[in-house]
Amino acid sequence: MSQSPNGFCMVLTTAQGACTQRIIEAVLSRALAACVQVMPIRSHYVWQGVLRDEAEDLLLIKARVDDWIALEEAIRAVHTYDIPEVLRFDIDAGAQDYLDWITRVTRKG
Repeated sequence: MSQSPNGFCMVLTTAQGACTQRIIEAVLSRALAACVQVMPIRSHYVWQGVLRDEAEDLLLIKARVDDWIALEEAIRAVHTYDIPEVLRFDIDAGAQDYLDWITRVTRKG
């Protein structure tokens, strides 16, 4: 897998209800992420042949690429979905003071 030139990423996942809080606690308590932003969304998708329309929370998780494997495992360990959406987007550039803060508060930092 290719890696971000500066070692930072944003991980996206969706969840519902109490699962959202379990994900937040799992990643922040282990210093696998610096920040988790949560936004209410509506998701439209096909699951097991049925068209779905669901209220979900979109979680944007700021982290270091070095923590990716442990971060994905932590999300999957508490997630309630059969196949959770867990996507990593590498950050090519960002405000250096913000990236420095991520480094200070995360495990590999």
